[in-house]
Amino acid sequence: MKARARGDLKIGPAGWSYPDWHGLVYPRSKPHGFSELEYLSHFFDCIEINTSFYQPLRPDFVKAWLKQVEHNPRFEFTAKLWRRFTHDLGAGREDEKAAKQGLAPLLESGRLGALLLQFPWSFKNAPENRDYLASLFVQFIEYPLVVEVRHSSWNHPDVYRFLSDLGVGFCNIDQPLIGRSLPPSDRATSPVGYVRLHGRNYDQWFTADENSSPRERYNYLYSLAELDPWVKRIKAVAAQAQVTYVIANNHFEGKGVVNALELISLLTGQIVSAPQRLIERYPELQQVAVPESHGPSPQQGNLFFDAAKPIPR
Repeated sequence: MKARARGDLKIGPAGWSYPDWHGLVYPRSKPHGFSELEYLSHFFDCIEINTSFYQPLRPDFVKAWLKQVEHNPRFEFTAKLWRRFTHDLGAGREDEKAAKQGLAPLLESGRLGALLLQFPWSFKNAPENRDYLASLFVQFIEYPLVVEVRHSSWNHPDVYRFLSDLGVGFCNIDQPLIGRSLPPSDRATSPVGYVRLHGRNYDQWFTADENSSPRERYNYLYSLAELDPWVKRIKAVAAQAQVTYVIANNHFEGKGVVNALELISLLTGQIVSAPQRLIERYPELQQVAVPESHGPSPQQGNLFFDAAKPIPR
């Protein structure tokens, strides 16, 4: 992991290529050579790669992505590990090789902030699952690892010690609190802090098929009032970690982009720039943002939090 001052903070959306973002996040008529990723990297210092969850990344694609963000020296990717390791639990050596080949350009470039091991709600805290995690951590030991679990059985001091002892980060999540779902938290168990906001679409959280159409599952826009407790939690995580990544996964129709921009403004106390089309669709953005052609320069400003200062709770 690269050396950096404690409290570095990067905020961005999950993914960047969605048909429903056209005309909202991106122009309706894209100019020749328009790059969605390059465009977003003017607003954010990180984006989570979600295609790596469905299949191994293609190294040539990754190298192209790296060129598209060259203009932003602070920009980093985070990436989700292939679901064969986290949901199917049946990956072999060839799968490991394929996954690592796709991640190699990210790791070599120094722009891989974290590799996220995202497990489903059904993956509960049991001896065999802790053993599986330990072996998976060894398999991918060369990466800055963060684990996301969703069942409340993992909310135990022994789990946090287990992750801390192995140098693996814990992902703090916002999700619909149904049954034994993991509640919001502000923990850091490694130099890498991580926060993911999934939305609170209670009706669709377990009924929608997350493997086919996440349309309704992630169709949720946080209000500023709902984000406020997360501002406090994010500051608390950033005070514990060297670098903290905050990912808005409520991506349907650009809602995650809206909330990521709002979080940057709430955390910096500054007005940010946003796509004109997005402000027109979500007028609540006018409270914290101005159209990009009239706003601050690209890269909305570096976010750092002094660990020595008290954190509001």
